[in-house]
Amino acid sequence: MSINLAAEVAPATGAASQAWLLLALPALGAAVLLLAGRRRAQGWGHLLGSATVLGAFVYGLVLFFESTGLSPDQRTQDLLLFEWIPVGSLDVDIALRIDPLSLTFVLLITGVGALIHIYSIGYMGHEREDRSRFFAYLNLFIAAMLLLVLGNGFVTLYFGWEGVGLASYLLIGWYQGRGYAATAAKKAFLMNRVGDVGLALAIFLMFKTMGTTSYAGVFEQIGGQSTAVVVAIGLLLLLGACGKSGQFPLQAWLPDAMAGPTPVSALIHAATMVTAGVYLIARSSPIYSLPQAADARLVVMIVGAFTLLLGCVIGCAYDDFKKVLAYSTVSQIGYMMLAVGLGPAGYAFGILHLLTHGFFKAGLFLGAGSVMHGMNDEGDIRRMGGLWKKMPITFATFALGYLALIGFPFLSGYFSKDEIIYAAFGEEGWRGWVFGGAALLGALLTAFYMTRLLVLVFLGKPRWEGLKSEDGKDYHPHESPSTMTIPMIILAFGSVAAGGILATMLPEWLEPSVGAVAEREGLVSHGMVAVMATVAMVIGAGLAYLLFARGEQPVERPQRVSWPVRAARADLYGNHLNEALFAKPGTWLTRALVFVDNRGVDGLVNGIAAGLGGSSGRLRRTQTGFVRSYALSMLGGSILVIAALLMVRFA
Repeated sequence: MSINLAAEVAPATGAASQAWLLLALPALGAAVLLLAGRRRAQGWGHLLGSATVLGAFVYGLVLFFESTGLSPDQRTQDLLLFEWIPVGSLDVDIALRIDPLSLTFVLLITGVGALIHIYSIGYMGHEREDRSRFFAYLNLFIAAMLLLVLGNGFVTLYFGWEGVGLASYLLIGWYQGRGYAATAAKKAFLMNRVGDVGLALAIFLMFKTMGTTSYAGVFEQIGGQSTAVVVAIGLLLLLGACGKSGQFPLQAWLPDAMAGPTPVSALIHAATMVTAGVYLIARSSPIYSLPQAADARLVVMIVGAFTLLLGCVIGCAYDDFKKVLAYSTVSQIGYMMLAVGLGPAGYAFGILHLLTHGFFKAGLFLGAGSVMHGMNDEGDIRRMGGLWKKMPITFATFALGYLALIGFPFLSGYFSKDEIIYAAFGEEGWRGWVFGGAALLGALLTAFYMTRLLVLVFLGKPRWEGLKSEDGKDYHPHESPSTMTIPMIILAFGSVAAGGILATMLPEWLEPSVGAVAEREGLVSHGMVAVMATVAMVIGAGLAYLLFARGEQPVERPQRVSWPVRAARADLYGNHLNEALFAKPGTWLTRALVFVDNRGVDGLVNGIAAGLGGSSGRLRRTQTGFVRSYALSMLGGSILVIAALLMVRFA
C-alpha cells in the first residue's frame, strides 16, 4: 500500500479532538507545583507530578487504540488550537498532528516518563524540601517534549524544542551548589543553541522558498524546489538534530549532562530529549526521501556511523558509571541516525531501535542510580564489584538491559540493531561495506564496554570493602526501595519482549507517517547479518570478560596508560576540537570587538567630547567681564574687516 505523505490531513475527531489534554496535564502539574512553593507541596508534590504524566499516558493509550480502528489513510489528523501569526503571507497556526509517528512518541515519552517519575519518588526521598520543584521541572520537560512531537509544523516543533532545552538546563544543573553541575548545564544549553540556529535557519528558508512552515505545506511543495534548496534544508535540519541528539560534532555536552540526578539522566538519555533529533529526521522523511536530497541523506549516514563508533571507543575507557552509559547513548543514537539516513529502507527501523533503546537504556540508567543510591553516590566502577549479592533485583534488571543492549539473540536490541545493520549493508557499492561494517564493528565494541561495565560493577570480588566514600562514610550497599525497583522490573520486561513485538507491527503502523519500508537486496543476507552480529557480540563480550573478570582489578585508575586510552579518556579530544575551532576564536573575536569598542567607538566619542570641553574652556577665558577688553576686541575686529575690504578693492 502506498501512502501519500503530502496528502491533505483531516481535522481531528473523537478522542483526538481533545488531544490538547496530553500537553495540559503535565503543564498544569508543573504550574501548580511551581506556584504552590516547596513548603506547601512538600507532602504531595511528587504524587501530583507522577499522576499528571500517568494520566497523559492513559489518554495516549486511548488515542492509540482509537487510531488502530481507523484505516491507515485516516490515521493522520490535525487539531487546531489557535491562530498565532496571520500576517500577510505568513500564516502560522499552533496545532497538533495526531498520527502513528507522534502517537508512538507520546506513548514512549509518557510511559517511560511515568516510570521515571515513580522511580524519582524513592530516589529523591532524601531531598524532601526541594522534591516538589524537581517534579515540576520533570513535568515541564514532559510537556515540552510532547509539544515537540505533537506539533503539526516546524514552528510548533520549535517551541517544544526550546522548551525541552530550558527544562534540561534546569534539571542538569539541579545541584547548583556543585560547580561542575552548573558548568554542565551551561554547556548543554549553549551547545544546543548551536543546533537550534540550524533548525531556525531551516524554518526561515522554508518560509522564504515555500511561504509556509506547516508539515502539510512544506511536504507538498518541497518536491518542486531546487536541489540546492532541498540539500540546504536537509543539512540545516541535521545540524539541529545533532545538537539535541548529541551527534558529532555537538556530542560533548551529553556526557557532562550526567551531573544531574540519575532520573534526569534516564529521562534525557533514554526516551526523550536525545531522541528528538531522530524524530526530526524521521518526521522530515518527505524531504530526505527526495532524489534531490541524496547528498544530505549521505551526510546524515556519515554523521551517524562516525558518532556510533566514537561513542563506543570512548565508552571503553571511562570509569564513571553514568558516563559509560552516556557514551553508550551517543553510540546508540548514532545507530538511529544511520538508520534514518538510509531513507525509506531505514526510517521504521531507526524508530524501532529508538523504542527498544528507550526500554533498556532507561532501565540501565535507573539501575545505575540504584547502585549509586546504595553506595553513597559512588560512581567509580573500580570501587565496586560483587554487588549482585547485595542488590539482586538491581543486578537482574540491569543484566537484562545489558543483554538487550549488546544484541543478545531474541531480546529487544537484537531485533532493532540487526535490522539497521542489514539495511546498511543494502546500500549500493562501497557505501554498503563502509556503513554496514561500521555498524557491525559498533556491535562488537558495544558488547566489550558493556561487559566491562557489568563485570566491574556486579561480578568479581568486592573492591569497596575497607574503603570510604568522598564524605568519609563506609560503604553499605543495599537494595533500593520498591518505588525504585518496580519501574526497573517493568523496564526489564520491555527490554526482553518489546523488540520482538514491535518488529512485527511497527513498520506497517508507521507507514502513514514515514512511508513503506523499501525492500532491496543487500550485500549479505538477513541470516548472515544475524550470524555476524552475534559473533561480533560474543567476541566483544568474551574479550572484556577475559580482561576484567579474571585476576585482581585495581581500585584506582592506573596513572600510566597508552596513548589510545588517554585519547579515549579525553573524549577523543572532542572538547579540545570545539575549543580550538569555536571557543578560542569566539573569545579572540570578543576581545577584538571589545578593543574596537573601547579604543575606537568609545575613543571617538570621548575624543569629540574632550575636544569640545577643552576648546570651550579656552574660549571661556576670553570672557573677562571688562568693557575695555571687549572694546579692544571690537576695534581689532573692525580693523581686520576694513583691511580685508581694501585688499579686495585694490587687488
